[in-house]
Amino acid sequence: MQNNIARLGFCLAAVAALAVPAAAQAVETVVVTAGPPDPVGDGAFSVVRLDAAELDASPQLDVALAQVPGLSLFRRNSSLSANPSTQGVSLRSIAPSGAGRALVTLDGVPQNDPFGGWVIWSSLPPEALAGAEIVRGAGAGPYGAGALTGVIAFQEKTDVGLAADVSGGGFRRAAAAGGAEWGKVLLFGVASAEASDGWIPVSPAQRGPADDAVTLDARNASVRAQFSPSAGTLIAARVGAYEEMRQSGLVGTSSKADGIVASLTVAHPESGDALGWRLQAWLHESGFSQVSATIAPGRAYTTPSDDQYATPAVGWGANGALRGSSPAFDWEIGADARAARGNSDEHYSYVSGAFTQNRVSGGDNLVGGLYAEVAHRSGSWLFTLGGRADAWSSTDGHLVESSLSSGAMTRDRRWPSRSGILPTARGGIRHDFSDGLYLRTAAYEGFRAPSLNELYRPFRLGNNITEANAALTPETLYGVEISAGGVRGAFTWDLTAFWNQLHRAITNVTIGRGPGVFPDAGFVSTGGLLIQKQNAGDVNAPGIEGSLRYGFDGIALQAAFDVLDQRVHGGAGASQLTGLRPVQAPRATITGGFATPLTEGWSLSADVHYESARYADDQNTLRLAPAFTLDAKLSCAVTDRLVLYVAGDNVLNARVVTTESADGVTNYGAPRILRAGLSFTTAP
Repeated sequence: MQNNIARLGFCLAAVAALAVPAAAQAVETVVVTAGPPDPVGDGAFSVVRLDAAELDASPQLDVALAQVPGLSLFRRNSSLSANPSTQGVSLRSIAPSGAGRALVTLDGVPQNDPFGGWVIWSSLPPEALAGAEIVRGAGAGPYGAGALTGVIAFQEKTDVGLAADVSGGGFRRAAAAGGAEWGKVLLFGVASAEASDGWIPVSPAQRGPADDAVTLDARNASVRAQFSPSAGTLIAARVGAYEEMRQSGLVGTSSKADGIVASLTVAHPESGDALGWRLQAWLHESGFSQVSATIAPGRAYTTPSDDQYATPAVGWGANGALRGSSPAFDWEIGADARAARGNSDEHYSYVSGAFTQNRVSGGDNLVGGLYAEVAHRSGSWLFTLGGRADAWSSTDGHLVESSLSSGAMTRDRRWPSRSGILPTARGGIRHDFSDGLYLRTAAYEGFRAPSLNELYRPFRLGNNITEANAALTPETLYGVEISAGGVRGAFTWDLTAFWNQLHRAITNVTIGRGPGVFPDAGFVSTGGLLIQKQNAGDVNAPGIEGSLRYGFDGIALQAAFDVLDQRVHGGAGASQLTGLRPVQAPRATITGGFATPLTEGWSLSADVHYESARYADDQNTLRLAPAFTLDAKLSCAVTDRLVLYVAGDNVLNARVVTTESADGVTNYGAPRILRAGLSFTTAP
């Protein structure tokens, strides 16, 4: 069987070699990437850099990123089973959110959904990525709105050649990425498809006929064309499309997410006395649909509760920057703007075997700002300071309900437009010592405007009803930190102490329990909760984080941790939450891993992830036990270009509790998943 696979790989290699023109192989060029340069004072802030190999550690990009402690989706589910509306990503475990409190970009283009703020992780195949920079702490300065707990900035590859991966087993996947160059033109494309038969997330002791598997069927494709009309100048156009479909774990429930992202970038790097500049425009059109259900007592059957048949949304934006330097200062000034428009179209109120009501809810969002950042270097010292001023607005908020049988309008709510201006800033100091050690300190402030989903869309999931809140205002984060680190031979280490406060945090607040009938929401079933999104006071989150890396002679070791004491101060509006921990926020996370050669051609890698207990509810009554998982991969290099491997996710088959309902039913993450595959690259 290995010989057959090897022959297949050699055939692919031959086809790839023919696909790249000989003339392209002979041209020597300097590639200028479409991504923005690092901020001028980057060294003063907490930045974690992951290379392409580290991002390729898992076919789920969010799982690969989880080697950074405190980086997670809303729940413990990975994107393999998480509902799209809970795939927002946050940093530092301050207070995870379905909308996400971190900004995710690809070469500067936001990847957060324009309607809900979440990220469709299956649309970002690791094969396409050259690396990532994770900036922890509020991203004022060049990053702008949405970078509340930080930024995850991906860079797409500019390789000429081909990389492909095919695997099968409990999870099936095929992906290919490659580029070709003709003179001043570079084309790069990527496509992937993946599927999982899934698992039933409820334990056998609790499940009933209503329970079904959570599954995934996803695909994406993108192409980027780059042209360099003159030395250094770059024009890059990219367009990508994605689609994923899921069964949601209950009979009759499912979801679908799709979208198109397009961008155009024109840039010229700073060189000598010449200023550098960059202009970018982008468009993100997305769709989301899902069918939800209520669960009968004893989990005997499901009844349709909501058919969100369409959520058309479009986001668009532009940004520009001018960059320069002098003997004393490096500086950058710029502007950016982002807008979103979307509706949630749904059928609800299921009576006598049919939906009886239609609801359309949505509105418009706009945020835009100006920024300036400057850095001064004096010997081994770095001083940096940046500021922004952003204007935000929420307009055309509406919720219209009508009878499906007669078409008569039963409810028509229009919310007044709201707007404001928010100044933010960040600054830092760093000192590098001669023996490779450094000390740094930083302070920062950032904000995130509420998403259209949080403002206007009520929804039902299982027996829980969540009400939107058009009165939400932007949440802000303030923080200070001090850090030490360094490089000593093959060792790299850092240790950071920080204090963050999330002010006017947007969170789910329980305002009722079923069974019962509530105004606007209607009937809440037994075991169900009535929840509303609110600006629920502040979250204070002091913590410590650290990491250690070792790399020598092909061996790579890493370990990292964070420990926080997150506490809610609900104030007058949510005093019942004061002193409690935010929903789904663990106090401690520890990650570790290694990669090492074995005998000639063979290598082994493994990653571990430990997390302390979480709470599934804002009242801290539903405790989720700590979780420990181990992933491993054994590889055999058949040639310099072809690698066979076997891999296992959650090798120890740990039962990872992801959430618990008010009636005591627990849901679990993915069991052990084994797969075998081959990867191929034309790179040496």
